[in-house]
Parts: sequence; structure tokens; C-alpha cells
Amino acid sequence: MPTPDLSAIEAALATVKDPEIHRPITEIGMLKGVDISGGIVTVGVFLTISGCPMRETITDRVVAAVSKVPHVTEVLVELDVMSEEQRAELKKLLSGGADDREIPFSQPGSLTRVYAIASGKGGVGKSSLTANLAAAMADMGLSVGLVDADIYGHSIPRMLNASTPPTQVEGMIMPPTGYGVRVISMAPFKPGGVTQPVAFRGPMLHRYLESFLKDVYWGDLDVLLLDLPPGTGDIALSTASLLPGAELVLVTTPQAAAADVAVRAGTLAAQTHQKVAGVIENMSSFPCPKCGEPMDLFGIGGGSLVAEQLTEVLGTNVPLLGKIPFDVKLREGGDSGHPLVLSDPEAPASLAIRAIAEQLGKRPRGLAGLSLGISPNRK
Repeated sequence: MPTPDLSAIEAALATVKDPEIHRPITEIGMLKGVDISGGIVTVGVFLTISGCPMRETITDRVVAAVSKVPHVTEVLVELDVMSEEQRAELKKLLSGGADDREIPFSQPGSLTRVYAIASGKGGVGKSSLTANLAAAMADMGLSVGLVDADIYGHSIPRMLNASTPPTQVEGMIMPPTGYGVRVISMAPFKPGGVTQPVAFRGPMLHRYLESFLKDVYWGDLDVLLLDLPPGTGDIALSTASLLPGAELVLVTTPQAAAADVAVRAGTLAAQTHQKVAGVIENMSSFPCPKCGEPMDLFGIGGGSLVAEQLTEVLGTNVPLLGKIPFDVKLREGGDSGHPLVLSDPEAPASLAIRAIAEQLGKRPRGLAGLSLGISPNRK
């Protein structure tokens, strides 16, 4: 009986990515060895930690990849655990050799588009909208990260079904993934569970947000979203300080009272020197199920009002990115951990969210702050 080719097996293993680090196991020191006995292939794999929550996923991926190699009849996976020296080497590899990690998204050469999703008040559906935007962007093929910056009222892990505790390698945090979105939140760091309250003052909030940005291994992201708490408090100011290039996206409802508060939240950009990427009107009108006429449960015109007033106050064009029709399935999807943009992509609300995701996700980044590697001719 023909024996499987070792080089073909190694090529197959090079396609197996660690589900948390998102890089091939052959590149990050996780491949321990390969043994071939007839058609039986035994693959040794180093886990980063002994209690790695992704051990079954890694095993399944190795088996699936190697099974496709000609003449392989059975694949066995033997799991081992990295030594402290191996973990130190892995951290050095992932951090680019830096001892003290900086926030990658605030560096001049960063190509990651960063959007801070904000609102003037709670209850406008900001978190549901953020989760669906992230899922839609990931479904478009973008590499997406999401920081649940609402330290007190965190809800993103539930909405994206990303509640697995993150793995830590030598102080570096590997974020769990939900629907292709890398997620970090305060939720898994509370020993008392989801009901445990968070009682932090401003400095602690800043420290946790900084850790989410600095100590998490995000990899090479196309887009980073931050779900901010409502208002213009500590986190909004810390975001402007830690991520000066982040653009604000204001979420409001059609209600005039909500629009007034959203304008105040957007006006903060003048003080923090941030750009407002646009305004999203959530819970907009929807067709009556009986007569088909539009129903305006929460008023009308709030999104346009916010965009117009911010354009005037900030002296730059602030567009209305879109209107999301009211849909109870958007809320239900958040509760069940199934984003509407994926479970029902043809729903009017899904189509509206996907259109906004296209606008934000595919926007080219300007050259401001980037090193072009050239110098002026002084002759």
C-alpha cells in the first residue's frame, strides 16, 4: 500500500490555523512532529496552555486537513503543552520582539480603520447595531475586531456568541471569536459571572480599556469597532486619548429628544479633535404588516437632524450613513446570539446594516499620519 508523502502532510498542516491566534500552527511553534506508519499519520501538537478551550477545534482542523492527503487512512492527534520557554518565544513572535507592547492601532503606520460607535443616551440599540455591523463586515471577508468598551454594561459577547474565556499566553490575551469577529469584553474577567456589577472609577476604566487595546493579540485587522457606553464620560475621553485616529459613528433614533442628546455626544469631537464618520438612525419606520403604510413608532427625522447639526457645528460634512428599520428580530437575534445580518440577510434591517458596513468597511484610509518613506528634495 502506498505511503502518504511527508511534504504533502506538512503542506496540509500549514493550512491549519489556530482558532485564537489565526495563524498556521506550523508558523507559531505548535507543530510537535509527524509520524507515518503505513496509512496512519500521527500528528503531535503543542497547545499554548494545558486547559486550552480550543483543543477540540484544533484537533478537528488537523484531522480534516491531513485526511485529504492521498493514501492517508487514519489521523491521530497527540496533544502536548508548550513549556514556559516555548510560550515566551511565541509571545516574542506575536509581539514582534517588543518587550512592552504599544497600542498597534495608534501607530502612524497602522492601516486598521477604527470606528467608535457612540450614542448620546442608552436604549437606542447601539450594541445590537455594533454587533451586526461587525458580523456583516466579517461576512464580507474583512478581518474584524470588536472591543466591548461599555465596561459597566457589556453585552457584546452574548450577542456574538463569543463567551469563551480568552486564553492568556505570557500575559498576552487571545480574544475569543464569534462569527469571525475577534471580541474582548469585561464579561470573562468577572469571577462572579454575568450578574456581578462592575464598580470602577475613571482611572480603572481607562486602565482596562488600555489593556484591551494593548495586551490583546488582535493580529492584522482591517477594521476595529468599539462599542462605547452612552454619553460623553470617561470611556469616550479615554478612547480619544488612546486612539486619536478613531472616527466616531453616532447612533440615534428618529425621536427629536434622542437626536438632541446625540448631537451633544457628537459635538465632543470638536474638543477631542476626532472625525465623525457619520450618523446612523436606528428603529426607523417600517411597513405596517396589514396595510403596508410606513409606521413611525419613534418619530421621524432624528438621524437627518443630527447629521445636519453636526455638519454645522463641526464645520465638516457629517453624512447620514443609513436608516435601520425597526425589526423585533434584531433584538431577538441579540438575545439568542444569532446576528440578524446572518440569520436573515434579506430582512430590510439586515440590508440596511450591510449597506452601512460596506460604506465603513471598504472606505480607503487617507495618508495622514502614515510614513511614506520619502524625503523632500531640498535642491
